[in-house]
Amino acid sequence: MSRPEQFTLSCVIPAYNEAENLESFIEALHASLKNTIPNFLFIIVNDGSSDHTDQTIKNIMNKYPIHYLNFSRNFGKEAALSAGIDQAQSDVTLLIDSDFQHPVELIAQMLDLWKSGYDMIYGVIADRRHETWIKRYGTNSFYRLINANRHNHFQIPANAGDFRLMDKAVVETLKRLPERRRFMKGLYAWVGYKTIAIPFVPAERAAGTSSFNLRTLLSLASTGITSFSSIPLRLSGFLGSIISICSVIYAAYIASDTLIFGNPVPGWSTLAAGLALFSGVQLLMLGIIGEYISQIYEEVKQRPLYVIAEQQISPQLSKIEGKFHVAP
Repeated sequence: MSRPEQFTLSCVIPAYNEAENLESFIEALHASLKNTIPNFLFIIVNDGSSDHTDQTIKNIMNKYPIHYLNFSRNFGKEAALSAGIDQAQSDVTLLIDSDFQHPVELIAQMLDLWKSGYDMIYGVIADRRHETWIKRYGTNSFYRLINANRHNHFQIPANAGDFRLMDKAVVETLKRLPERRRFMKGLYAWVGYKTIAIPFVPAERAAGTSSFNLRTLLSLASTGITSFSSIPLRLSGFLGSIISICSVIYAAYIASDTLIFGNPVPGWSTLAAGLALFSGVQLLMLGIIGEYISQIYEEVKQRPLYVIAEQQISPQLSKIEGKFHVAP
């Protein structure tokens, strides 16, 4: 597939409390792109930051081609990425974090692969040895579970993140997906197209700390599983069937034992243990079903995925007027 020699690039950059990193990152990204790509812009999405991210972005608006989106509150990274994708109108769209963990040096290689015919080029973490064993085990278990559902007819690549380059066809398809509770890694895999992975090792954050903690990671994993896998529901049904069969067998044993040997002493401990076990299993099953019901509940309310409180266009975009379609 041939690609145009002259093309436009939109860089979607979600930012949450990145005041310490953002200016130096935009400077580095601009320096990496300006000599090879004539027409590019930065779509920066401020996801309700509580630090000086908003002011930092406004301070550099006159220096770089920026389309700035400021959320009314924190909606999460998935919503910030979706907002940037919704605004992208270029031939190619790059998703990249502003904490320097995604290497800008790989962008040229991504563009070469796009020119050779690939529609989506994504980064895959090649080494997780710096992470705790608990996180590594949890990550591996998550991908094994979510990819165990063969009825999906697609696989979500393990260790793939949001660092990726996408053709306009992929972006336009993502815009049509209506989910409110979004798991972007699953949506990238679901749309298909011709894709290829590039391994990379994330660098240390230049400044600040990650906003992803155990609670947010578990919440994201729950969204991903309930959005793209029915395995928990099937396991619930399977476990219920096993318990029912065991209950019938045990009931037959009790009846036979009573008829043959009698039952002078009631087994209160057995009864109490059985009730506790079955009650716990029932609550577990209800909790799994409740997760899927909550997913349905969020979807049927049809609330917008995000709210943009403020939107600004950099004066630098006037230099490439006509190359991009951006609304003030």
